[in-house]
Amino acid sequence: MGWIPKVEEKSHFCHKCRGSLVFDVKMQRADTCPHCSVDMHCCKNCEHWDPSAYNQCREHIAEYIPDRESANRCTFFTFRSGAPEDNSSRIASARAKLDSIFNKK
Repeated sequence: MGWIPKVEEKSHFCHKCRGSLVFDVKMQRADTCPHCSVDMHCCKNCEHWDPSAYNQCREHIAEYIPDRESANRCTFFTFRSGAPEDNSSRIASARAKLDSIFNKK
């Protein structure tokens, strides 16, 4: 028996509703989420999207895209794999720090 490479399983989720997505065929630019109907080929679903990076993209030569939630023609788009982050605790922590700085109660 020859060596058989392990198939990498990827899980995809909508950036808006966090609904699980299954692709039977390659995703097209005009595809929308079956749960909430937002565009799938958008910056917020891309693995390169990073709000803290220049132009909010880790690809340095990517052109500026003004609407991060609408379908676009970016050639660097790669659908983000993995469960969506739960930012609620991080947001609460940041808010508490800001409140303590400004003595807000």
